[in-house]
Amino acid sequence: MLRSGRFAAASLLLASTFFVVTRSDARAATAAGCQDAEFAMLAAPIAPWKGAPLRVLVAADQALDGEFTLIAPDGSVAVKSHERYGGPPYFWIAEVAAPAAGTWHASLVRDGAADGCRTVTREIVVNAQKPPGPRPTPGSVWPIRNTWNRATENLFSAWIEKLFDAPLDTEPSWKAWHEVLRDQSRNILFNYLGIGEDNLTINLRPDCADFAYFLRAYFAFKMGLPFGYSNCSRSGKCYQWFNIEHPETTRPPPRPDQRIASALVEPAEAAATASAPPKSTPSFAEYLRIVGDVVHSGSVRVAGNDDNTDFYTVPLTQQALRPGTVYADPYGHVMMLVRRVPQSSGAAGILLAVDAEPDGTVARKRFWRGTFLFAHETAFGSAGFKHFRPVERVENGALRRLTNAQIAKNADYGDFSLEQSQLAVDDFYDRMDAVMSPEPLDPFNAMKEAITALEEQVNTRVTSVENGRKYQDGHGEVAMPDGPAIFNTTGAWEDFSTPSRDFRLLIAIDVVRGYPDRVARHPERYAMPAGKAAADVKAEMQNVLTSELATRKFSYTRSDGSQWTLALKDVVNRAGDLEMGYNPNDCVELRWGATEHSQEASTCKRHAPSAQRAKMTNYRSWFRERHWPARV
Repeated sequence: MLRSGRFAAASLLLASTFFVVTRSDARAATAAGCQDAEFAMLAAPIAPWKGAPLRVLVAADQALDGEFTLIAPDGSVAVKSHERYGGPPYFWIAEVAAPAAGTWHASLVRDGAADGCRTVTREIVVNAQKPPGPRPTPGSVWPIRNTWNRATENLFSAWIEKLFDAPLDTEPSWKAWHEVLRDQSRNILFNYLGIGEDNLTINLRPDCADFAYFLRAYFAFKMGLPFGYSNCSRSGKCYQWFNIEHPETTRPPPRPDQRIASALVEPAEAAATASAPPKSTPSFAEYLRIVGDVVHSGSVRVAGNDDNTDFYTVPLTQQALRPGTVYADPYGHVMMLVRRVPQSSGAAGILLAVDAEPDGTVARKRFWRGTFLFAHETAFGSAGFKHFRPVERVENGALRRLTNAQIAKNADYGDFSLEQSQLAVDDFYDRMDAVMSPEPLDPFNAMKEAITALEEQVNTRVTSVENGRKYQDGHGEVAMPDGPAIFNTTGAWEDFSTPSRDFRLLIAIDVVRGYPDRVARHPERYAMPAGKAAADVKAEMQNVLTSELATRKFSYTRSDGSQWTLALKDVVNRAGDLEMGYNPNDCVELRWGATEHSQEASTCKRHAPSAQRAKMTNYRSWFRERHWPARV
């Protein structure tokens, strides 16, 4: 993401818990023959004391190897770690559950470095008594103590990766976003300010776009960084920008095309909030509610050449596609990258992302053509990978966003690019394949990775359909909107129908089903078996595909609560039925394409009203032709 350059000087220092290598440090390191000496170090909480766990994070752009230690005031080594996460940024984390009061030393010993710069150490003072938390600043939602730059962006990326870390062979998901933030083993910033800020209940269910903004706002709130958001149309044109220093004017009048509310838990609470007079300075929880009422997927699908936006487009490189990078597909979905797994030992490189669904669930998924949709659809805005636009304070004290030109020239960034807007769809995916896996891939392993991604997508749908079944057990018929609104609306339909997810699933099925043909058309992109013609490899791959789809199985809960098992091949074969499987008023058996009068369908007791079925028949061509309808 960030171009080579030097960190800004000590303006980043926050009490004694946030350190960066300054310009003088960097010059001294260079004079001593040191290379790649730039890093940022964060100690949590903001004012360490013996009654709270001490957590220290070190982040760097470069792939440094070494040992990270925390040394107690008595000189003993409290914790030692060789484990390095990420890339880029690369980072280490160490924790002491009950630190002794006194001066601690956080030390990074770098392998292979010159003697004069092999060890970098910073002092951390742990107090015997709990210090007071940061004081609020009048006229600002939270006080600004730091600036966005290379160091804070690296820490943001490292925080995001740790927050959603899980083994590759798992499919982690959470019922609500606050479950992740309240997991102290994941969230190094839990209770960072020392004022019990994470113990408050925030009854919000962010959608996919809200979720990206909420994560950025949460980090900015904890670290004392500037933050703002725009009021934009669904097509990605932005009009007004609001920031934390003007809390009395943070919510624009509702626009006709704007979906209000981030799906609050209780309707009564929403009504009470709407009628209550706004406070001049909202709390953080109240501020998130305001942000969620304004932003939506159109806020992310903004044109790359537009400066009046919250995001800017980046080049398709390993350096740019780091945790915290946001992806906007052209049809209304937003995801955030959380990890890059490099190509190794014949296995393809992987990019992992998280998203929030309308029903409140948060799940991790991998980049591939079936989940990260890309198209140039001007009516829907601009798709692709984007970074949050940095916010800075100018000479007159006001906050502003950097323009594209300023980002391109900034030594801490330098990563603005219009590359994605110039790529055709196939070229985009080919470019992404090269970024994730620079070396040619084994065609069979590559296809199996695609099948695994499809399997993950199907398992995610199991959860979505099951949520709809549970809702129907205690509620009546769900109203169905008209036309393109079936893909993006409010209320129970938005939460429990699956037209958007099924549209993506159908594309994913196409990708997997066509993988042998893809390899045969472009054998130069794969490590083809020696002595075999492309046609022979294609035939062998087709056999492997058939076998893999038949052996990979999953189960869903039928209407009577019993389990029914299907194979991936059933999902692929039922693609036509899934064109009509998104209505939560239908039984789950029908939503999974069960044949009428079959044993599988024998437990089905509910069907969508005939008027809704008629509308679905009219809309079926959108799914069959894989053509997202334009809004009228």
